[in-house]
Amino acid sequence: MRVHLCVVGRLRAGPERDLVDDYLKRFDKTGRAHSLGPVKVHEVEDKKGGGMAAEAVLLRKALPAGAVICAMDERGDVMSSPDFAGRLEKIRDGGAQDLAFIIGGADGIDPSLRSDARMMLSFGKMVWPHMLVRVMLAEQLYRAASILGGSPYHRV
Repeated sequence: MRVHLCVVGRLRAGPERDLVDDYLKRFDKTGRAHSLGPVKVHEVEDKKGGGMAAEAVLLRKALPAGAVICAMDERGDVMSSPDFAGRLEKIRDGGAQDLAFIIGGADGIDPSLRSDARMMLSFGKMVWPHMLVRVMLAEQLYRAASILGGSPYHRV
């Protein structure tokens, strides 16, 4: 199952970019044996300042046809890393060829796009900058592949 990160904003060179690149590279390597990956990042920018609605249009264009959508949203489910790994496994085993994670801009994800998501995921009740959410999601994808592979990376 291919994984897509459809995100608002461009991640420039720096520590966040280095972390995302490192974790996604690890995920691609670890996930391959479990039919997870590769990961493709789709970055969009609303240069006209149209807000969430304009960002939603750009994000929809970035989504692969037929992809299962997971919206990263503060109203989403908070789950453990093993539960997240199990959810990825269930989506993969359900026949999905593409899984797309959506990370909105500063104002979040437009409600019309959010309503299309099969899954909504939150990293807690706090609001996180979207660039840090990208780092945390990349790490959790790698952790999920490690859990599914029985790797000692995830310690309980």
